[in-house]
Amino acid sequence: MGSSRFFLLCFITGLVSFSMNFVAHEARELVVGGKESLWYIPTSPDALNEWAKLERIKIGDVLVFKYDSNMDSVLEVEEGDYTKCNKAKPIKQYTDGKTMVKMDKSGPFFFISGVEGHCEKGEKLEVRVLSHKHSTPSPTLAPKGSPVVSPPPAQIPTESPKSGSGASSVGVVGVATVVMSILACFMVGF
Repeated sequence: MGSSRFFLLCFITGLVSFSMNFVAHEARELVVGGKESLWYIPTSPDALNEWAKLERIKIGDVLVFKYDSNMDSVLEVEEGDYTKCNKAKPIKQYTDGKTMVKMDKSGPFFFISGVEGHCEKGEKLEVRVLSHKHSTPSPTLAPKGSPVVSPPPAQIPTESPKSGSGASSVGVVGVATVVMSILACFMVGF
């Protein structure tokens, strides 16, 4: 194969690898609980938190709380108020029936129902948002005798697709992929 054809093939390989980063870095909209209208008293007191643990929520993801606005609300609260189901001092209060909360930083977020008695019955959610450096998944522990299942590959989140920009930022991984592809081409070609 001629050197110009070889270089062109390497360049196209690098370009394809680079462009794949744009697809893999989109933030997700996650309906709380994984189903329509699930912001209500769950059948199991820790059901919402179990869902959150499985989702591996990252910076840029958007939580979507769906509920009947005439019957319920969502309060973002501090950890102590979450633990005690204290509705007196919410950080934010939502009453629109389809609340969308963008996870803009890593760390814990706490949500409770604004309706008397609902939080005490399990209508509350603790979300741990992963930082960019901690978004690589590790194998999930399975019950004895079950196969070990790993979560899907981690993605570096960017702006929500709903933001209207349509653009995705290029991560360090994308740039490194292109540079490594080009270097490999030169090393093999010469």
